[in-house]
Amino acid sequence: MSFEPTNLCVTGGAGFIGANFVRHWLARPGHGRVVVLDALTYAGNLENLEGLERDPRYRFAREDICDERAVRNLLEQHRIDTVVHFAAESHVDRSILGPDDFIRTNVVGTHALLKAAKALWVDRKLVPMHRFHHVSTDEVYGSLSPSGPPFHESSPYAPNSPYSASKAASDHLVRAYHETYGLQTTVTNCSNNYGPYQFPEKLIPLTLINILRGKPLPVYGDGLQVRDWMHVADHCKVIDGCLAKGRPGEVYNIGGNSETTNIHVVRTLCDLADELLGARPELKAAFPEAPAWSSRPAAQLIEHVRERPGHDRRYAIDYRKAERELGYGPTFDLATGLRKTLEWYLSNRGWWEALLGRDYAAWLEANYKR
Repeated sequence: MSFEPTNLCVTGGAGFIGANFVRHWLARPGHGRVVVLDALTYAGNLENLEGLERDPRYRFAREDICDERAVRNLLEQHRIDTVVHFAAESHVDRSILGPDDFIRTNVVGTHALLKAAKALWVDRKLVPMHRFHHVSTDEVYGSLSPSGPPFHESSPYAPNSPYSASKAASDHLVRAYHETYGLQTTVTNCSNNYGPYQFPEKLIPLTLINILRGKPLPVYGDGLQVRDWMHVADHCKVIDGCLAKGRPGEVYNIGGNSETTNIHVVRTLCDLADELLGARPELKAAFPEAPAWSSRPAAQLIEHVRERPGHDRRYAIDYRKAERELGYGPTFDLATGLRKTLEWYLSNRGWWEALLGRDYAAWLEANYKR
């Protein structure tokens, strides 16, 4: 079926992927209006949406997705016909230290959204057509062996962390609301994302920022854990396509066709930083601690730390269904995407420096001491 959203509600739209999607959506003049719903927790940042307030199609609402009444009022007030649900606690390390927030946001919050959407769209038929798009992760499938085939849409769920377990639960709730109540849903399970506006607790921004600050680069265990990396711009495009072409009730796995080890990613970022900073001596004043100004390469900052509990060894994605039905295909190869990401962090020092406060430093210490 073909579907054209008119009024979107983007939950978690001030976060990393959500903000990139809102920017992608509003960059096209023919696209409908967007209401960003975000509680502005530690990873939500209004600076991610800076400049969009000038677009008459954009609105922001600070609300908690667990507040069903507030969500329902917002959907009704703006006659929302499409929810794109990014809002989630999403960092495995934080879920190990404190799983309660993950159950509340990812399970209870998703259920509150589904109840509000059902009440307005199915029970009251507020809008003639609707769509509830749920953004999930490949981590719900668990861990692959080195030679195992990539995850496909029928792969059995086997989550290994509180984070992935909470996302698996939310996936099942979305499926149940489609099968039981007829809510028009779609789900995408994506591989690891990277790109602009990513909070610096994740591997790539943490590595980049630590290189620029001359800080140690922590790598779990031997660093040979394998991930498939997808640039966030490709993720935004495929969600756009899924809203238009996705079949209600279907799940689509999406990846970046860039399967590699964590240690390779870190070493590639070190080499890129050495190259780019070495070619631009004018940056020395801005980043005086970067190893590019000394005789040692950035890779000497790498420190192998204790393995993360329950660390999945390998993820890989079979995205042929999305390719076939949605016309999806990644446009960024990993080397190009990482270079562009480093250039963005070099050019947006003020954005990430503002995030490195006392709470962030305390979390890093607690996590890597573990």
